[in-house]
Amino acid sequence: MTDTNTRATTVETRTIDVVPDAERHGRPLNQFTLWFGANTQITAVVDGALAVVFGADALWAIIGLAIGNILGGIVMALHSAQGPRLGLPQMISSRAQFGVLGAVVPLVMVILMYLGFAATGSVLAGQAISHFLHIDSVSVGIVIFAVLTAVVTLIGYRMIHLLGRIATVVGVLAFAYLTIRLFVAYDAADVLSVHGFDIATFLLAVSLGAGWQLTFGPYVADYSRYLPRDTSPKKTFWATLAGSVLGSQWSMTIGALVAAIAGDAFLGDQVGYFGELAGPAWAAMIIYLVIVIGKLTVNTLNAYGGFMGVLTTTTSFTGRSSVSARVRTVYILGFVAISMIIALAASDNFLSNFKNFVLLLLMVFTPWSAINLVDYYLISKERIDIPALYDRRGRYGAWNWYALSTYTIAVLIQIPFLAQTMYTGPITRMIGGVDISWILGLVVAAALYYPPARHHNRAPAATVYPTTSPLSEASSVPDSEHVAHDHATAGGPSSRRVPD
Repeated sequence: MTDTNTRATTVETRTIDVVPDAERHGRPLNQFTLWFGANTQITAVVDGALAVVFGADALWAIIGLAIGNILGGIVMALHSAQGPRLGLPQMISSRAQFGVLGAVVPLVMVILMYLGFAATGSVLAGQAISHFLHIDSVSVGIVIFAVLTAVVTLIGYRMIHLLGRIATVVGVLAFAYLTIRLFVAYDAADVLSVHGFDIATFLLAVSLGAGWQLTFGPYVADYSRYLPRDTSPKKTFWATLAGSVLGSQWSMTIGALVAAIAGDAFLGDQVGYFGELAGPAWAAMIIYLVIVIGKLTVNTLNAYGGFMGVLTTTTSFTGRSSVSARVRTVYILGFVAISMIIALAASDNFLSNFKNFVLLLLMVFTPWSAINLVDYYLISKERIDIPALYDRRGRYGAWNWYALSTYTIAVLIQIPFLAQTMYTGPITRMIGGVDISWILGLVVAAALYYPPARHHNRAPAATVYPTTSPLSEASSVPDSEHVAHDHATAGGPSSRRVPD
């Protein structure tokens, strides 16, 4: 039997094509470790700190963050459950709702999201590397981190999951140590006493938690698509939900406590503060290393999802379902290089910009999530014509105008309800600064999309898989609505309709 670590270092060959049954592997537990490891990291700590920095009481901030993480985590985990069923990256499957070319519209924002999170994460990881190596230049740390990100992303899926397991173990140990140190070094219990409740800052905390989870939605299925097709959707859902919510809530709770206790000491240098909190120099060095491992885990997800997003966009116009290893490498290196350049030029006003960035993403991704989930679970009932996802002349067409119209309306209707540094909507001012825009976007998108989608249901009678090798062009499949043969070769499934 092949050793796990040896297999983990095998370079991935799949991109946006269907993962054949012969290549499926893993267990739902892998989703828990990946998402727990990806969330026990310093950017999640900063996200939790934002709620207190912008006015929330620590205890109410922690409660609000928990509510937001659970609500957003449910939506995110529902996307994850699609992976084993379809064997596809998330944004390829969204062509079933928006059309082959129409899916590019929300995908542009997805790519910008990946770049934004990769850049902000690189700044914090660069600081940790500079502390670890005792160098004054954060820029050197950012460049080193970019190289590490590129290497792991190039190796691909197995290495990413291995890194997630490592990040889970070291994250639990390091965060347990930091939590204990926090209560030993400070009177942390005192800041948990209720000093007052403010609805606006409480809902900001909810939004920060929900926004954090919802931004995983466009790529969460990318990391569950290799699971065997008969994997229980419920097990995938619960493993993803538990890992992501527990990891992020722990990180954000530490962030809220630290912001309430340390104030400016934390705001001025988030990474350096944790080194000081760790105590002895050897402990600080370990914490810096753990910060890098945690950031590397999630930054690799961003780089992997980013290149997949760009690839999904370009292949919408070419009709291809895969690319060569050389092209894959160019896409990954290009994405990492751009995110590194953004990180090197990042503004010093990190916390405020990051808060606005997260809330802006919340505005554009909640309608997309609502449309995708309503269609997949309530309209199509998990039945997808996969070859048609690569053919603009197929079942789903090039553009789905009622989906795009719904998406546009749901984004625009949130503007009067926004509460950001650069803009506060008129209705938000009337209700005391409470930002409920994302809730409105979720509800409006689902309500507007369901009636026309139900009337124009384009789902097949059963899921359709490609009849040719997933590495071929989708245009080679003239009719995706037929019943194909059973497995023709050991190299992958000859594709067929799979009854519900």
